[in-house]
Amino acid sequence: METGNFWFAFGLTVFAGLSTGIGSALAFFTKTTNTRFLSVSLGFSAGVMVYVSFVEILPKARVALVPEYGETLAAWYSVGAFFAGILIIALIDKLIPSYENPHEIRRVEDVAKNGMKDPKLVRMGMFTALAIAIHNFPEGIATFMAGLTDTTVAIPIAVAIAIHNIPEGIAVSVPISYGTGSKKKGFYLSFLSGLAEPVGALLAYFILMPYFSDNLFGFIFAAVGGIMVFISIDELLPTAREYGLPHHAVYGFLAGMAVMALSLLLFI
Repeated sequence: METGNFWFAFGLTVFAGLSTGIGSALAFFTKTTNTRFLSVSLGFSAGVMVYVSFVEILPKARVALVPEYGETLAAWYSVGAFFAGILIIALIDKLIPSYENPHEIRRVEDVAKNGMKDPKLVRMGMFTALAIAIHNFPEGIATFMAGLTDTTVAIPIAVAIAIHNIPEGIAVSVPISYGTGSKKKGFYLSFLSGLAEPVGALLAYFILMPYFSDNLFGFIFAAVGGIMVFISIDELLPTAREYGLPHHAVYGFLAGMAVMALSLLLFI
């Protein structure tokens, strides 16, 4: 398997991860949250990830396993790895207490204007940053693996995950800014929480690359598909619906699938 795209894949992962900084910048520079835009964007991101997972990633994972296991076993193993990816991200989500979940809706306008400090909010922001770092770790692996193996798929995935990280940046920045009276602290901590994605990419590279083969790629790529489907259904779509009207999320979702389908057709 080609590994010459390391810097391209790593660059995409850094871009996707540090997009939490966009969310924190919204809390730093704006007074209100454009909820309609976020709702459509998050729905769009979910559409991209669901479509590419089922149409591109899972089939490619199965094809990679066929030479070693044959058609039937390759199909079973790829589907098993797909659901294993879902299980992994579901367990990570389960281990994070609900009141510290990074996907709880927070808006820029929730930041206190009087500068009063609240240690409880600081604690909430710190745990939210930790929760986001844990969530972002497998997302970093997903983006990086896509970048190494298929550039036509990797760029839309990176953009989708970057959009997904914007409200996460707000979720960290708002309570930290509110609790400390300092928007700068909220911005910096939110920005840093996205570093888990490139860290995940580096660990994947140094741990897995010495053993990299078509078989390993098949299992990992199928698991990546499962991770992205779970993120889309459990996090992106519910968050999109809460930020805006339900139809905004649906329209964004359908547009994301259509754009992803068109981009794949252009490279046939």
